[in-house]
Amino acid sequence: MKFCTDCGAPLELAVPPGDDRRRSVCTKCGSIHYLNPKTVAGCVVEHEGKILLCRRAIEPAPGRWTIPAGYMELEESQVEGALRETREEAQAEVEVVAPHAYLDIPHISQTYAVFRARLLGAGYGAGAESLEARLFDVESIPWDELAFPVVTFALRLFIEDRESGRSRVHVGVVRWNGNGSRYDAAEYHLEEHMALALDRAR
Repeated sequence: MKFCTDCGAPLELAVPPGDDRRRSVCTKCGSIHYLNPKTVAGCVVEHEGKILLCRRAIEPAPGRWTIPAGYMELEESQVEGALRETREEAQAEVEVVAPHAYLDIPHISQTYAVFRARLLGAGYGAGAESLEARLFDVESIPWDELAFPVVTFALRLFIEDRESGRSRVHVGVVRWNGNGSRYDAAEYHLEEHMALALDRAR
């Protein structure tokens, strides 16, 4: 931000009284404009043992695969955002059955809220932001063509739980090591990982 949304005057970076970091502060009226992390909500959708993925039609990472997910809108819950993104990107109606993972990505100030979901009916297809949508067996997931490292980690945790017969919710930090491409999952590590057993799975 360069200008104050309250009075239109220029902003400058300064540490407000009582704060511990620089903020965008109006040079005229003194309003403080905070920038906060964004939340991405999405679903790992399972149907007849397969996982629904979308191939992106837009930046970033066009042509690569991802779970249906996107930024939350104002005045919606995480579950509502995940369901909306699944409708928009995969033209699929789904039912959320459990939380799956809450993964922070500090270097881009994002947090992912990922839910386990099941397809209602068999309908799905490419939404406006997708080139195609497809159900994949675990063995055929295009790991080298996934769009975002956090999706790789979310899918790995999902598959690990499914193969072990456990129902867990995961919390952790997907940390970039600062080397190579920010889109290469090999350059990331899952830190501060907690896996909490769910009392009841539907």
